[in-house]
Amino acid sequence: MMREEPLVSICCITYNHEPYIRDAIEGFLMQETDFPFEIIIHDDASTDKTAEIIREYEQKHPDIIKPIYQTEHQYSKGVKPNPAYNFPRARGKYIALCEGDDYWTDPKKLQKQVAVMEANPECTMSSPASKLKYEGRNISEGLWRPKCKSSVFTTDEIILRGGGFFATNSMIFKKNIIKNLPRFYLEAPVGDTPLVLLCATEGSVFYIDECMSVYRKNVPGSWSERVSLDRDKSKEHLIKMFQIYEQFDVYTKQKYSTSIHHQKSRRIRHYLRRYSDCHGFSRVQLNNMLDKLTFRHKMSVLIKTHLPIIDISLKKLKKLIRQIILDL
Repeated sequence: MMREEPLVSICCITYNHEPYIRDAIEGFLMQETDFPFEIIIHDDASTDKTAEIIREYEQKHPDIIKPIYQTEHQYSKGVKPNPAYNFPRARGKYIALCEGDDYWTDPKKLQKQVAVMEANPECTMSSPASKLKYEGRNISEGLWRPKCKSSVFTTDEIILRGGGFFATNSMIFKKNIIKNLPRFYLEAPVGDTPLVLLCATEGSVFYIDECMSVYRKNVPGSWSERVSLDRDKSKEHLIKMFQIYEQFDVYTKQKYSTSIHHQKSRRIRHYLRRYSDCHGFSRVQLNNMLDKLTFRHKMSVLIKTHLPIIDISLKKLKKLIRQIILDL
């Protein structure tokens, strides 16, 4: 008797997630659905007991859990595990993402998201809210909630919000979207931003205003920790993201150029504010980046980074004008 094909493929990438991987897998297994799903895991040659824990679950659920155990770390070689190893194995109509240090809390998560997507054929991605949990820091937990109600986001809104629009572990998208991945996706230093951009240009992106998962921040060795704490890595990331947005602009035939310029200027403002005089760019490099912006956005960067008092005054003036208009 042939096993029914899965409607959803859960794709999980993991590396040295021994303290967290059980939470992730248990969150997958507790899903209550009226359709079959599979769990595809890629362990990138973990040096702790992550692979041992995955094998334990694989033995208990061999028909559902399908792991790959690497003997050499692929990410350090420039290989992205999801598009290289997980996505090609996925048999489902939809792909759900969750990394090994995050986990799901709602047993109906898959059912709810798939129901929205099945009822709206134009929907290429759905994503609910996610709880933020800060590891190793005395910081109160927050909520990753882009809006206060369920909504459909436009491509311009997604571009303007930039990276981290949704928590990665909340996303479900149509597998056919990644059949022929464009250059801006393949060359991106991250996977979530180009994926949301791609889904937005190919259909509708739905946000469901319910919290269904937990996204861990500041996990030791995580990508965000490595990049955010290292100026040179942050600089390299900024340059690559500039290139990705330029490639995306070409891919969309300049349809969203205004929003793209705005997002690029926000990224460089954030970087220059953070590193100030020790930003690591030569004058030529910095000018080359600024020259790729419109005059308006270039001036915005210069004012916000070099003349912060004027920037604050302009913001106060805008706020006052808006209040006067509302009072009329």
